[in-house]
Amino acid sequence: MQKYKCTVCGYVYDPEAGDPDSGIEPGTGFEDIPKDWSCPKCGATKSQFEPMSQEAAAAT
Repeated sequence: MQKYKCTVCGYVYDPEAGDPDSGIEPGTGFEDIPKDWSCPKCGATKSQFEPMSQEAAAAT
């Protein structure tokens, strides 16, 4: 599954882990996260995330 990185703080959303503290279950793809979800680290909106390249994602 595609990982996404916050362009504000660098937080990486990993769909395999989800974001349990925000009610996002493991296995939830980024496109399936509610539109009002925000970065758990800095509060950036979902639109401020960019997909990571496979090479960059493998390094995380």
